[in-house]
Amino acid sequence: MRKFFFSGSTRAKIDAKNRFVIPQEMRFGLIENGALDFTIALGLGGCLAIYRRSDIEKIIDKFQSKQHIGKYQKFFTIFFSTLHHTTCDNLGRVVLPPILKKAVDIKSDIVVAGVLNKIEIWPADRYEADLKALLDGDDKECDLAKMSEEAFALLEEEDVCGRETT
Repeated sequence: MRKFFFSGSTRAKIDAKNRFVIPQEMRFGLIENGALDFTIALGLGGCLAIYRRSDIEKIIDKFQSKQHIGKYQKFFTIFFSTLHHTTCDNLGRVVLPPILKKAVDIKSDIVVAGVLNKIEIWPADRYEADLKALLDGDDKECDLAKMSEEAFALLEEEDVCGRETT
């Protein structure tokens, strides 16, 4: 069995009831134990993230052991108070909670992007501007060539059995 991961991207619109459609192939990746239940959370870099229930449970388990460490308190409060457990209707629409919509400044158009174990939701104008800046070499914080080199270098690290890969 091949390991599933989310990939690809598509544009979508938020309707008057704060709903958008998750692409069908991404919805299939959210199904676990026959149920289409997932969690929407604040993501990194100005997006929202949709996690499978099992992935959010792993995150919760890891964070629980750190919940009384002061330097993480504000992050935990914001992260957990904005988690939204939800599902889709029969048409694949999901309601975007107003607090999350406001947090990342989503107006109407969004980009729904599959990124490994999560689905990211970006304001379309921000996603497209960030992508253009990165591809044009105009992003001062990110050098695409350097990022690509570092990411692919991860493939050269030891595999899970401790053997050096080639």
